[in-house]
Amino acid sequence: MGRPGYLTPPIFAVLAAIGYVYYTTIFVAVAGWLGLATAAGVANAAAFTALTAACLATYAAAASRDPGRVPPAYLPDVEDAEIPVHEVKRKGGDLRYCQKCGHYKPPRAHHCRVCKRCVLKMDHHCIWINNCVGHENYKIFLVFVLYAVIACFYSMILIVGSFLHSAPKAEQLGSDSSKTSIIICGILLCPLTLALSVLLAWHIYLILQNKTTIEYHEGVRAMWLAEKGGDLYHHPYDLGVYENLISVLGRRIFCWLCPVSTNTGNGLRFRAFYDIPLSTPPCDLQKIALHSQ
Repeated sequence: MGRPGYLTPPIFAVLAAIGYVYYTTIFVAVAGWLGLATAAGVANAAAFTALTAACLATYAAAASRDPGRVPPAYLPDVEDAEIPVHEVKRKGGDLRYCQKCGHYKPPRAHHCRVCKRCVLKMDHHCIWINNCVGHENYKIFLVFVLYAVIACFYSMILIVGSFLHSAPKAEQLGSDSSKTSIIICGILLCPLTLALSVLLAWHIYLILQNKTTIEYHEGVRAMWLAEKGGDLYHHPYDLGVYENLISVLGRRIFCWLCPVSTNTGNGLRFRAFYDIPLSTPPCDLQKIALHSQ
């Protein structure tokens, strides 16, 4: 496993897959079906090229962007009345402290064993970008997956269309290498499109709940423990669908698909649903045991 910021075999595999799909889609499928000298061929080639460029730009940004570092001097202020939630360890109730990094953990931060440091609002470590997905690059990662899903479906349509158009005319199928390229590309795209679509749907679900992947798994256990004790569990950072969306994508709707980080806050403190009712008693709001790592 390479260190974050370095090119690794999974990254080369992703770039090779993008290059192969792009070449086959434009210079085999579109060229053989619509032709690159026709208006339809040029339009589809230009659209798919722009989509591929967007995928590469967001992929590079997600891989190179720091997911969020915990400031060395960070210290939680338990007496700050504007912060109703302080995450504590399940055992002992102490404020979360990272022994490996030697500092306290902000809410929603976790230590990554691969990056060897704590990451703000860590979602997961992704080997395909050789980087953590966290507070500063989560939106960029999500936009990359969205563009990749659209590109996969677009490529599938062009490849299937080319195959159906050429299949009845065996003499016009072209060289064996072209047919082989289309078949291999189709075989590659089927599982890739399915996997990326599932990944996109999963993260859309998490955003609507204002959860990270880690918090989802922690929430399953917390919900089970709450039900076991006869209580109800509510994810503390679930602010409602709209507020959850803008907390990740930003308040400017027209910038939601832009490959820039427009999330709210600095990653050290987050709004909780406890912030809404000002008359809520302070008891039981100061500390919520979410995670021990």
